[in-house]
Amino acid sequence: MSTVSGATVIAEKALLPGGWAKNVAVTLGADGRILSVERDAAVAGQQTVGILLPAPSNLHSHAFQRAMAGMSERRGSEPRDSFWTWRQIMFRFLDALSPDDVEAIAAFVQMEMLEAGYAAVGEFHYLHHQPGGAPYDNLAELSERIIAAASDTGIGLTHLPVHYQFGGCDKRPLAAGQIRFGNDIDRFGKLHELATSAMKGLPEDAVIGVAPHSLRAVDREGLNSAVTLAGSSPLHMHLAEQIPEVDEVLAAWGKRPVDWLLSNHDVQDNWCLIHCTQMTPAETAGLARTGAVAGLCPITESSLGDGIFDGVNYLAHGGRFGVGSDSNIRISLSEELRTLEYSQRLRDTCRASVATKEKSTGRVLFDGAVAGGAQATGRASGAMAEGHYADLLALDGNAIDLEGREGDEILDAWIFAGDDRMVTDVWSAGRHVVSGGNHVKGEAIRAKYRATMTSLRNRL
Repeated sequence: MSTVSGATVIAEKALLPGGWAKNVAVTLGADGRILSVERDAAVAGQQTVGILLPAPSNLHSHAFQRAMAGMSERRGSEPRDSFWTWRQIMFRFLDALSPDDVEAIAAFVQMEMLEAGYAAVGEFHYLHHQPGGAPYDNLAELSERIIAAASDTGIGLTHLPVHYQFGGCDKRPLAAGQIRFGNDIDRFGKLHELATSAMKGLPEDAVIGVAPHSLRAVDREGLNSAVTLAGSSPLHMHLAEQIPEVDEVLAAWGKRPVDWLLSNHDVQDNWCLIHCTQMTPAETAGLARTGAVAGLCPITESSLGDGIFDGVNYLAHGGRFGVGSDSNIRISLSEELRTLEYSQRLRDTCRASVATKEKSTGRVLFDGAVAGGAQATGRASGAMAEGHYADLLALDGNAIDLEGREGDEILDAWIFAGDDRMVTDVWSAGRHVVSGGNHVKGEAIRAKYRATMTSLRNRL
């Protein structure tokens, strides 16, 4: 999949850095970047898209969990189901996965993301080894399967190999379900080196980062080594997702997770802290001041009962955020943004919680997701402007819920009245991967996923 140099995308309406414009021509370069953006272009007789937007990056995904969707909605043996009982189901499920399964699932997930309007993904990849914990002959085998899927789908990939050492803050050994994740510091460094080499087969917009899993899963030395390995590249980490997690870290590390991290590390703008649904007001303000991105996954956080991120307070302090699909139980860009806003309304018994005098709710949410996603994935995108990667998303201008809409009302109607069926086309670094609402390789990718799921059901 390659970009045609000089190809031009023409839109009846487009969201540019300076605001909304009509009759916009965006010319693409062979390197996947935008060569030029022309307002009030002559479009008569030319094929156009209805509404053109910069496409966000999905900043947090565990691809393999897509195949679990619908498997964890029955009450277990515990008196109260929770994140922790769901996690046991996940551990049992992943023991059945082969490298071929991982690649087929990842390709399907990436296809769904592209069809939903995302142009890129930050894959938080912690499934490294064979069932039982023995490494594959190729230590980076499963990283290479994620990379192969991205090559097939054309999605922009920020690959985030995860460093995972322990089963808890007490440094207990990894349990049976976690054993496929684990590495000591030296072996993780080797795995990361091999994954970095494998990434060279992708287009130049591909990025590799580092992900120390959480303060429960790494010790101080492990976290320090991950920070050093990352340098200025993306560094992602789960943080303060669940109340029992906060209690465990407080007991072992002497402070709550966000408080400890901000007190002991120079958190900068290449960091992305995932979830952060359990923060005090002071921690919320402190995280906002760092310039790091809060990686929010509202659909998954709702599914797992994580809690509600304090978005109103965080944005009031200038915080940056993006959205991700995490467990991939449902992949929907518009619904992630809608769920984020509705959670604030339910908590605070208000409406239009993040809107400002200048921008509507939908515009604030969309702008934040675009800018924060680009920052968190280390991707030179985030705006429809010259020199940026051509990560573009087109909506159907004839969609009934967009009838007569202008300006920010378009985003409000898409996010709060419509859904991702409005997405007609997506370009990832200029690669035209979705056309007419469907991925260009969708039929083959879906067939392979169906065969994989049939095989998995026979093994589970």
